[in-house]
Amino acid sequence: MGEDWEQRPWGSWHVIDVGAGYKVKRIHVDPGQQLSYQTHAHRSEHWVVIFGMATCLIDGVTVVAGPGHSVDVAQGAKHRIANLGSEELVIIEVQRGGYTGEDDICRLDDDYGRQDAAGAGAGGAALQ
Repeated sequence: MGEDWEQRPWGSWHVIDVGAGYKVKRIHVDPGQQLSYQTHAHRSEHWVVIFGMATCLIDGVTVVAGPGHSVDVAQGAKHRIANLGSEELVIIEVQRGGYTGEDDICRLDDDYGRQDAAGAGAGGAALQ
């Protein structure tokens, strides 16, 4: 499976399963933190909230989802997930597409100064 997990400035992710055309992760987002505003060229994502409240920004539309609710992110859509609460946010992420590698990320905005060659810093999108 390659990397099974990784610590990030906002929390961590853990690969649960991976196969041809899909990857499943458990994502933990620390209170007050958010992932980068990003796109993926080769995959869509489906998020299921397990614990906490997820504030999701998808193509400029904010959706708040609690435990048992899900959010779909189309391939190529601009998106980010934030934990505006005081408890840890846990989601299950199902990635579907021809390529699910960690380098299929075009960061548009990032609270932690991370950049990639494709488009870091191109317009901010903070969740308030």
